[in-house]
Amino acid sequence: MLSTLTLTTTGHLPLQPAAKQPDIEYHPDYEKYLHRQVRRLAENPDLPKTPLPPGFPGGVDGAIMWEGKDWQNEDQWVYRLSDSELKEIDNALVHFKNTKLEMGYIGRYNFPLPTLSTKLHEFAKELYSGRGFFVLRTIPIDDYSRADLAIIYAGISSHVGSARGKQDGTGAVLAHIKDLTVSHANEKGGIGNSAYTTDKQVFHTDVGDLIALMALEVAEEGGISRISSGAKVYNELASTRPDLIQTLSEPWPLDSFGGDPGYTTRPVLYHEDGHVIIQYSRRHFTGYGQQKRSPHIPPITEAQAEALDAVHFLAEKYSLGLNFQKGDIQYINSLGLLHARDAFKDSEKHTRHLIRLWLRNDQLAWNTPKLLQPIWRRLYSLNPEDQRFPLEPEIRRKASGMTK
Repeated sequence: MLSTLTLTTTGHLPLQPAAKQPDIEYHPDYEKYLHRQVRRLAENPDLPKTPLPPGFPGGVDGAIMWEGKDWQNEDQWVYRLSDSELKEIDNALVHFKNTKLEMGYIGRYNFPLPTLSTKLHEFAKELYSGRGFFVLRTIPIDDYSRADLAIIYAGISSHVGSARGKQDGTGAVLAHIKDLTVSHANEKGGIGNSAYTTDKQVFHTDVGDLIALMALEVAEEGGISRISSGAKVYNELASTRPDLIQTLSEPWPLDSFGGDPGYTTRPVLYHEDGHVIIQYSRRHFTGYGQQKRSPHIPPITEAQAEALDAVHFLAEKYSLGLNFQKGDIQYINSLGLLHARDAFKDSEKHTRHLIRLWLRNDQLAWNTPKLLQPIWRRLYSLNPEDQRFPLEPEIRRKASGMTK
């Protein structure tokens, strides 16, 4: 019987075309998303009948499952510090400075807040067991030096999260979120993260449990911080496109942008002890700015491209905009919520500048999914004496010196 396979002139089977990266960029394109969705459903109308992955629920509930319209005014999530609480913070600053300890040793016991501490612990419970976010208002930024602000920020935050995560390979635990496209234009590795530009940041999550952001200054225009419930996004997809839940729960190739190895693989979506966890940054699948996605690593698939856009546009649809004010500290659960930022314009008077901490409350924390545990161990493993608090803006770096 003759083979139905076609042979080449050399007698070998024809080479299969190399897998190609889908037509997808860092900034989601709604028309491309709809076109891809229609095409894939036309190719396989049974996609919505795909069973959910084993162990994944048909839906999740609880306080962290919300949509933006559920919140009517910021009094529902903003706590305004009283004069007496600001005095406690001043006293705690003096107390810690008198210890002569390095900043990496800042903790709730050497930054004492007699009455505010109890409230901060309740807010930490809200992060893990409630809506997943709150804002403290307002630290009088102009009353302090940059070094004192770093102590105050880390000190207050130690009553919310007992562990600080390292931001990069240099041991920095404090990161600056600011437009650095001019001041740091010649960085080794280039700027490959929209956090260091005035550009829109699309929905994503950071590594670690909790994100804290303190506003040293706000933009002249724009820069609204947006958050969205990962549980709400999950429920929408589980009920309409379970095939995309399947796709999100499978391994994806993450570009390490010059790291070693050149890419790693892990899922975007996890289910752990009743919690759904979305853990990803879009740029690792599309590239951004000077850090283009490597052509020498496996591309993402068409299904993954659709899933990326579906997560973004659903998060955007159900999001809540937070009005950052100078001196605010915003805390969010990065396991349960996605976040984004509008594009913005700076001026001489108003130059947007945030500082960030990654935190974890060991007493209240969710169980970390097994595949994320090695990342979390590295993140929270830095000894106090090795923690670095850069007071001036810098771009996060790998241990090799390349920008992250």
